[in-house]
Amino acid sequence: MSSTYEKLQKSLASIRKVTDFKPEIGITLGSGLGGLAEKIDKVCEISYKDIEGFPVSTVSGHDGRFIFGTLSGKRVVVMSGRVHFYEGYRMEEVVTPVRIMGLLGAKTVLLTNAAGGINLDFKPGDLMMITDHISLFVQNPLLGQNADELGPRFPDMSTVYDRRLQEKIRQAAAATGFDIKEGVYVQLTGPSYETPAEIRMLRKIGADAAGMSTVVEAIAANHMGLRVAGISCITNMAAGILDQPLNHEEVKATADMVKEKFEELVMEFIKIIE
Repeated sequence: MSSTYEKLQKSLASIRKVTDFKPEIGITLGSGLGGLAEKIDKVCEISYKDIEGFPVSTVSGHDGRFIFGTLSGKRVVVMSGRVHFYEGYRMEEVVTPVRIMGLLGAKTVLLTNAAGGINLDFKPGDLMMITDHISLFVQNPLLGQNADELGPRFPDMSTVYDRRLQEKIRQAAAATGFDIKEGVYVQLTGPSYETPAEIRMLRKIGADAAGMSTVVEAIAANHMGLRVAGISCITNMAAGILDQPLNHEEVKATADMVKEKFEELVMEFIKIIE
């Protein structure tokens, strides 16, 4: 047994002492998007601090708990609050939660985040379906000894974001009357925001939105053979586009402004996926 898998099994055992709930879908809620958790018909909640070997979120807007229950008729486990590389955690720890969702039984994961808009056609409050990502700027979570119990040494990344799930997001957007954007998401380490020069570079290499999460979780989930979908809430325009400084309070305020739109879209998406 690899050391990574052994650690995951200890965390899994802590959860199984509390619940034997087996989710179909795992959902990770980004900054300011935790309100969806209140829509769940809850079976139980587990704080990250009560799970052996589990990283604990330290960021405002991330409350740090697993919620088990049903949403839109599907069994879900929701990660209300995630952990980030910039908090000082190792990348292996950052992807522990999404791996645990897979080990709990989830076959599909929906990763959401708050992101800065790089595409000049975007505006704050837009929702963007992630069609692909750029991971050149963060450490790969699969570095080191491969956990063969989870997946292959060299996983294919041609279609990280499942195309059938992308079509379901489009259908959900149409059903709810939302004009959803589509684009490429890039993860950077943070915690500082990007400079205008960095944003100009990212636009030239094909990025539409930038943030400090999600990509490494998508890599880890894809490694395990999980189906992955992603949605970004464009909470601000990235550095240099507007003549104003960036701050986390703006991120949370914009996410709060569009939370009903976000929640309605996700609930419709969950309802129509297989």
